[in-house]
Amino acid sequence: MAMQEPESATEADPTHSAAAEPTRTVAADPTRTAEAEPTRTAEADPTRTAEADPTRTAEADPTRTAEADPTRTAEAEPTRTAAVELTRTADAPTEPARTSAVVPRGEATTEPFPVRVPTGIDDVEAGNRIDDFDLLTNLGRGAFGRVFLARQHSMQRLVAVKISPDRGTEAQTLAQLDHDYIVRVFDQRILPDHGLRLLYMQYLPGGTLLRVLHRVRTTPPEQRSGRLLLDVVDETLAEKGEIRPAESTVRSRLENLSWPETVAWLGRRLASALDYADRRGVLHRDVKPANVLLTAEGVPKLADFNISFAESVGGTSAVAYLGGSLAYMSPEQLEACHPGLPGTAADMDTRSDIYALGVMLWELLTGGRPNSEDDLGAETLPALETMLARRRSGLTAAARERIPADCPQTLLRVLAKCLEPDPADRWASGAELAQQFDLCLDPRARDLVDPPPHSWRARLRRPVVPILTAAIAIPNVLAALYNYQHNANLIVDRLPPDTQREFEQLALIINGITFPLGTVIIVYLCRRLITVPRGLHRGRSYDAVELARARHDALLISDRVAAVVMTLWTVAGIAFPVALHFVGGNIDGPSAAHFLTSILVCGAIAVAYPFFLVAFYMVRSLYPAFLPHGATDATDARELEGLHRRSVRYLALAAAVPLVGVAGVTYLSPEEIQQVLVAVRVLAVGSIAAFVLVYWLFRIMEDDLRALQRGVAPTRATREPVKPGPDQSV
Repeated sequence: MAMQEPESATEADPTHSAAAEPTRTVAADPTRTAEAEPTRTAEADPTRTAEADPTRTAEADPTRTAEADPTRTAEAEPTRTAAVELTRTADAPTEPARTSAVVPRGEATTEPFPVRVPTGIDDVEAGNRIDDFDLLTNLGRGAFGRVFLARQHSMQRLVAVKISPDRGTEAQTLAQLDHDYIVRVFDQRILPDHGLRLLYMQYLPGGTLLRVLHRVRTTPPEQRSGRLLLDVVDETLAEKGEIRPAESTVRSRLENLSWPETVAWLGRRLASALDYADRRGVLHRDVKPANVLLTAEGVPKLADFNISFAESVGGTSAVAYLGGSLAYMSPEQLEACHPGLPGTAADMDTRSDIYALGVMLWELLTGGRPNSEDDLGAETLPALETMLARRRSGLTAAARERIPADCPQTLLRVLAKCLEPDPADRWASGAELAQQFDLCLDPRARDLVDPPPHSWRARLRRPVVPILTAAIAIPNVLAALYNYQHNANLIVDRLPPDTQREFEQLALIINGITFPLGTVIIVYLCRRLITVPRGLHRGRSYDAVELARARHDALLISDRVAAVVMTLWTVAGIAFPVALHFVGGNIDGPSAAHFLTSILVCGAIAVAYPFFLVAFYMVRSLYPAFLPHGATDATDARELEGLHRRSVRYLALAAAVPLVGVAGVTYLSPEEIQQVLVAVRVLAVGSIAAFVLVYWLFRIMEDDLRALQRGVAPTRATREPVKPGPDQSV
């Protein structure tokens, strides 16, 4: 199996400029080097004016200042065409092309580079022209080719050109990938006589994450923040003569992020890129810091999808299958690299890329890899076996000790699941992982999903039955007591003693039926909310459908409870007058109306307050417990929004309880008012106090619902329609 060679110094930072390359001496003047004359000003050659070369703008050569030629402005200078650029000027007829030590934006020279016919990849150098490209500076080198910053003549743009042997289908694979966080490939050119392929792609000036990682290792944890990422990008831009973006909302946000949040911000975008590629049948297989490029704003883009596995490995040393990316390989990929183990490349899927992404992000977070292998020494098969054994053992205590103090528990949980030895225990897709990183970036959402271990929200996730019982039963019992006392004073106590006893027996029968029936119905509706959290706590796994049903039940159970309770109170409101009439009790019209009013008031109490108590418990404690165990979708977001709308209506219902109760008293005679005055006062004061409590719960729940909506909203990757690739069926 062909593996990548260890990362060279060039690959370690593929953003390094031409200053790192050997100086190319001008043949016409051996004393003049590119470093000696990085720019040509009007004073250096007074015969060359803006008119002589109307295509060189200030942006194309930022080192040419107004003092050098005060008459030339970027706005007044038209764009040079390919024909002009390919014409050698008369003032230097025999001078070969020069490269500058620092390549500015646009072009490095005014003369076309000498056409070079390479005999192989190692024969390609900066300062030559190959096909349509002037190679300006070397950006990086890997096992499969070299990458140069180049100027494309036909399109007059800067591109990154990867020169590699003409084999494989990398270009066709990458042509499918058009994503915000994947380096865009434009096209390819083939040199059939030399067996070379020129793959030209988007040029990103911000460097790679490898340079960021080097800065992390030299910066104390308490001094790391999003500013660290921007500082590294700015230094890289300055080395290349690039200009830092002004008034960037992305950079403004990064400046305000902590370092763990910055890691989550990077991870969320790269996970989205992996998901996009996976849904088109593409696996990266070499996720590492050197393969993540940065824009001038610090936005990461995944590059180099070229890694593949050969069917066999030439019988040489173990170095043949120990490449530079071993440190980021998943256990199954390491096993595929071992000639004596049964694992193959066919055993790998996107979860292998997720493992590599987890290693890289852990390294960015802590400054060290989760399974330190610096002590393994030479690259041998025993060393490979040791690596495999360590990764199969999972995260070590030493690795956890390096976690920064300000790292949220949510991020630690997310990365730990990325690094599970068994692929079945990792995140199933990049989209699922991206949603988890969204939670990491929202302080309120991550506090809901991963509360402190000793908080009441964490402790109350297990005793679901007692909590729901108390939340539903207490308001209903209080409402029933008020209703009984209120109607006993006005109606029942006026009946003959025998009739009272018969009515109480019938009331006992009615209550004996309605309360147990309501309990059975509610327990059935809550069955998943009882069993699934308990199973998750015990380590049981549930499929996505069952988890989705549990989340659905959690967001609708408060409405279902309210519907059941209101139905039973309505039945009771009809059954009690019928029972009273059955035992011979006669009630007049006003008394019947007041009886119905009291039922409505008590029903409102029995509905509104349990709704908020149950909904608050679900939103604040139980529903977030499901989010770490499966991907959410647009349905979750809609149901969260629906719960918010309904809670506003129930809040209005709770506010109406004291008003309706007091209004009902106005239909009583003065003598009857005296009989129920104490009960009405208790109702008024108690319902006002209860409304204050309910309003407080509503405000907290409102903020929680917004945070959860942000966390469960589908990522862009999951919203995009998947276009079938060449190996996919519609």
